[in-house]
Amino acid sequence: MDTKKYSNGSCPVARGLCHVGDAWSMLILRDAGGGATRFDQFQKNLGIAPNILTRRLAALTESGLLERRRYSDHPPRDEYLLTAAGRDFLPVLFAFGAWGARHFGDAPVSRLVEAGSGVPVEAIVVDKASGTALSDLDLRVEQPGA
Repeated sequence: MDTKKYSNGSCPVARGLCHVGDAWSMLILRDAGGGATRFDQFQKNLGIAPNILTRRLAALTESGLLERRRYSDHPPRDEYLLTAAGRDFLPVLFAFGAWGARHFGDAPVSRLVEAGSGVPVEAIVVDKASGTALSDLDLRVEQPGA
């Protein structure tokens, strides 16, 4: 993807994908939402190569989805915490996961819960005005000015 072309373009989908469109990046954000903060935790959970993880963490930090914070000076060690933008992405990520479970097989996986009560939350996308699930509507994409 030509990120320079799309990162400042008019389409918010393309702009968003420039920041989280990589599968590794989305899985890192999923794990961060589950409490992982340290390099070794991400690496163990995902089985990702260290060089790829280093690049993805740097990109997510640069995009403002993660914040890098030093937790040890000797030896120097950093942790990665979700920012407000990263937390705002979690419902999108879990709506994507619900779509994947519905169409490509449902299996026991991580789930979204309300932090205070621990009650599971089912991620769906709804029309703000009517409260109707978008999956229940006959939708089409309309380009600006059409």
